[in-house]
Amino acid sequence: MQIDMHVHMVCNDLSGSGGWLRLKGWHRALAGFMLGQLGMPATALEGDLEKIYAEHLLKLVRESSLDAVVLLAHERVHDLDGTPRPDLGSMFVPNDIVLDLARQHPEFLAGVSIHPARTDALDELDRCIANGAVLMKCLPNCQNIDPTDRRCIPFWKRMASVGLPLLAHTGGEHTVPIVNARLADPKLLRTPLEHGVTVIAAHCGTSSGAFDHDYFDDWAAMLAEFPNLYGDISAMVSLNRCAHLSDCLRIEIEPCILHGSDFPVPIIGHRLWLNRSLDGKTFRLVQAVKNPLERDFQFKKALGFSDEVFTRAGDLLRITQ
Repeated sequence: MQIDMHVHMVCNDLSGSGGWLRLKGWHRALAGFMLGQLGMPATALEGDLEKIYAEHLLKLVRESSLDAVVLLAHERVHDLDGTPRPDLGSMFVPNDIVLDLARQHPEFLAGVSIHPARTDALDELDRCIANGAVLMKCLPNCQNIDPTDRRCIPFWKRMASVGLPLLAHTGGEHTVPIVNARLADPKLLRTPLEHGVTVIAAHCGTSSGAFDHDYFDDWAAMLAEFPNLYGDISAMVSLNRCAHLSDCLRIEIEPCILHGSDFPVPIIGHRLWLNRSLDGKTFRLVQAVKNPLERDFQFKKALGFSDEVFTRAGDLLRITQ
């Protein structure tokens, strides 16, 4: 299976699912821009966003080279001790949304999201595993998760025992608000790694803005120490993250790379042409592809990523059917 293992689900509060979306200032403008890039009207933000978005995404997957995408839930912000912080965060996508969609459509695989310090974290983890979760996703710097906190160790041990991978955001972030920038460091993932969890560092520790710290070399150095560490190249066909995309082709790195798009983040490959990673003709042909999932796929094919990069997720995800 060719799998995009990093695709976000979004919703608002109109479907009755319990999810919500809170957009303020430039984040609202960014959301409108993203929808336009996807071929969706900006008015979708005011309608039943969950239904509109899921139907549009399903169409894009079916019209692409992909067999499936991992559809990601989004946990609420909590304090480090697991206390909910309803005053923080810009979005919440409950696990049941992605679990239900995955049951309905084989093109969707459920990536759940759980703060491991929640008092009910283990119960929620077991419930999600029983209902078909293929991985657990977190954004430590945005959801306030410290992977080294000892309170999280039972959670990591349970994930390792059932072979559920962890997809953890690493590096800078600007599409959702940052709560604790220190937690973007991939070196903090040593604790789940040491307890046997298969860890996929989203974005390979790359920076997302001019003033972000770049952790790519830190992540790359960890690959030699941890055979259970990987990285995804999601959002790395973009103006802000693509600086290390060609580095991921290095012989010691590519066997640890998985394909992901970070959809609905726009797929804009202009910098790949400007830095001469691609010639002008190839850039124009691929950038003209209307389907953003296919455009991201074709950019990475054109750069020379092997077939295994697009199928490797199938060997790591907890796919039981």
